[in-house]
Amino acid sequence: MKKFILIVCLVFFISNVSLADVMHVSAAAPLTAPQNVSFEDCTKIYGINQEKLFYLTLASISANRFNIDEIQSANGYILFSANRNKYLATISKVDRTNAILKITPCNNIYNFPIGILTNTFKYIDLNLTAKI
Repeated sequence: MKKFILIVCLVFFISNVSLADVMHVSAAAPLTAPQNVSFEDCTKIYGINQEKLFYLTLASISANRFNIDEIQSANGYILFSANRNKYLATISKVDRTNAILKITPCNNIYNFPIGILTNTFKYIDLNLTAKI
């Protein structure tokens, strides 16, 4: 008898969920809406050498499914496309043990989704100890 009551309650609850409620959830605003981003948010210093940071940045761009347009390993930059815009990731040596990563839009309009930066930086942070 308890199972029957439980099943009836579940059927009643499921039938009350309307299609409009489901459509409302799926039509929500995108998670990363364009916003003004400061130049300071586009740079980050890492405690690893320049070569390792270059490969981690390349892996991060690929893992985030951004389109890699050009790679220049000698100069330390990666040109990639995301959200219909092009971005330049520049890796520079700070000193013997530190390197800096700058991700800037190629059109110099700093109104873009901040998720492009945060997802790239998070991937690198999570894989700093990985062997390359």
